[in-house]
Amino acid sequence: MAAPSMKERQACWGAWDEYWKCLDENTEDASQCKKLRSSFESSCPQQWIKYFDKRRDYLKFKEKFEAGQFQPSKTTAKS
Repeated sequence: MAAPSMKERQACWGAWDEYWKCLDENTEDASQCKKLRSSFESSCPQQWIKYFDKRRDYLKFKEKFEAGQFQPSKTTAKS
């Protein structure tokens, strides 16, 4: 895989920012962000998409954990 050009990186990051902004504004209904997700996927390399998705999951987990809202699952609590 060749490294993305500066314009390609900027397009990817812009699509990523817009998609995450939409998700933050529509926490109850992420389906409203489908078009932005498609734009994000078409603008970014697949490896970057996986990374950004995992990063978002981690940041949301960290936010809940630091706020004291994290509740371990029942199977985790037993071990």
